[in-house]
Amino acid sequence: MQCAQHPSTETELACGKCETPICPKCLVYTPVGTRCRSCANLRRLPIYNISAGQMVRGAGAALVAGTALGALWGALLPFTLSFFFGLAVGFGVGYCGGEAVSIAANRKIGLPLQVLAGAAVVIAYVVRSAILASEFRNVALIDIVTDDVLGYISVAVGLFVAVGRVR
Repeated sequence: MQCAQHPSTETELACGKCETPICPKCLVYTPVGTRCRSCANLRRLPIYNISAGQMVRGAGAALVAGTALGALWGALLPFTLSFFFGLAVGFGVGYCGGEAVSIAANRKIGLPLQVLAGAAVVIAYVVRSAILASEFRNVALIDIVTDDVLGYISVAVGLFVAVGRVR
């Protein structure tokens, strides 16, 4: 017998439902035996199906949450005072940004929402840096960004936490 999808492959396997010859590359394990792909009726889990509306709401939530978190971060906590304080700030920004995207997308998960949650953290850092540059007018924005090692650590922690919220 030859596989229906790969005619050059010899096989002794057949679909348990339609009896179509299948090779080991084509077979799908199901609770009732091996099936071909069309009979297995493979579908994505509903939690991974993200509609365009949910993506738009998630992007809006990332923008709003990132801007608000960055404003709070820049106004209330202008400089990261210690390493552990930077970790705590990064954790808080990441958690809030990821949670905002998750709620806006109806608790869906997936790579596009992970990107949006990470974008919320990056937006928060950019807004915070812009606020710091406006407060210290004699310091250029590039100087703030290049000398901000603890800020980068906060962003890294925030990215990790935000992506984990929608993974």
